[in-house]
Amino acid sequence: MPPKHFSAVPLDKSYRLLNHGPTVLVSASHGGISNVMAAAWACVLDYGQTPKVTVVLDKSTFTRELLVASGEFALQLPPKALAALTVGVGTDSAREVPDKLSKHGVELFTAPGSTVPLVAGCVGWLICKWVPEPHNEQTYDLFIGEVVAAWADDRVFRDGHWQFESAPDDLRTLHHVAGGQFFAIGESVQG
Repeated sequence: MPPKHFSAVPLDKSYRLLNHGPTVLVSASHGGISNVMAAAWACVLDYGQTPKVTVVLDKSTFTRELLVASGEFALQLPPKALAALTVGVGTDSAREVPDKLSKHGVELFTAPGSTVPLVAGCVGWLICKWVPEPHNEQTYDLFIGEVVAAWADDRVFRDGHWQFESAPDDLRTLHHVAGGQFFAIGESVQG
């Protein structure tokens, strides 16, 4: 069941969920097995009615294997409140720690009409259909996804815009620096 503040984001505005460069959680599922990993290299590739995103997924990751098998995945935006969870699922591999999701307290749910696992507690969710590009995937570990549905926590993203200045501090998105260190998104500045 989706969380309480789970509101649809129109596809033509979904690029705004990633435009500020947050760390993401990548999830995929196949054959009844789900996994979640953290990724710092995700961005918007195209926007409009058929928006596309990119994400770098190392060849050794189990989530990549599930994505390729299922043909779909999700990108989620963890907030400050999920910093420890983000480090945990980004550090532990499901190959070595099969119970990593329960170990790190990951709660999964699905959105209506989808089977892609989504992480509860995030502030943005994008379900993507994999767009195979074998050269990019093998050479650069770069995957492309077409966004087919998007949602956001309406306490922090409303009317197509982030509202960090009026939201609880724990809902600020994470931006990875290195070694488990993040910055939470700061104040708004008009230029």
